[in-house]
Amino acid sequence: MTRGYLVVYAKCTGSNFSGHAPDVPGCVSAADTLQEMSEMMREALEFHFEGLASHGEPIPDAVTVNVEFKPEDFEGVEYFVVQKLEINVPARDSSELNAHQAA
Repeated sequence: MTRGYLVVYAKCTGSNFSGHAPDVPGCVSAADTLQEMSEMMREALEFHFEGLASHGEPIPDAVTVNVEFKPEDFEGVEYFVVQKLEINVPARDSSELNAHQAA
């Protein structure tokens, strides 16, 4: 199953990109290019969701549909990119995940 999660990438002044998904606190990534950032964020979210599922924890719902920026958000940031990523989401029930991995 896939779900569309909104992700935010910040091009840091004189540096690389950082990324996060507002609906998934604590799941972040960084990369040198925007293309890499998108790939790394997808991998980070899928890895994070697999860990949650394997521990029987719920996968966060994808509810954010827009992001509002404040002037202070731009400190140290050249620009932001907002993207919707389709992410593979494992079964919510850890026994379902374990049965799938054993197959």
